[in-house]
Amino acid sequence: METAAALIDARIKELSDWRGVKLAQVRRLIKQAVPDVVETWKWRGVPVWEKGGIICTGETYKQVVKLTFAKGAAVADPKGLFNSSLEGNARRAIDIRESDKINETAFMALVKRAVAVNAGKGK
Repeated sequence: METAAALIDARIKELSDWRGVKLAQVRRLIKQAVPDVVETWKWRGVPVWEKGGIICTGETYKQVVKLTFAKGAAVADPKGLFNSSLEGNARRAIDIRESDKINETAFMALVKRAVAVNAGKGK
């Protein structure tokens, strides 16, 4: 049985286009922001990053890499990174398109705030 990390590596390689590059970039940033993050593989092929609960998922579609934060509605987002699934009471998402540049500092801060929410430390 393959590890989640190996399955995520394979997904990135399989994509072999900008989506793989973006997924690899956000994975690197998540691991940099939360060195003890746990990578899992759920729902028949979705990379998931967890610490004290789900931080976010990394779904890939034709036009976007979608990072869905399970408790995103409770996570402060002063830089306005959330740009999708804004109407819900729990989740928020970031849709990354091919031409989008990721604000790495703001993204890592958002990931850290999501971990704090999982730990019950609120916004």
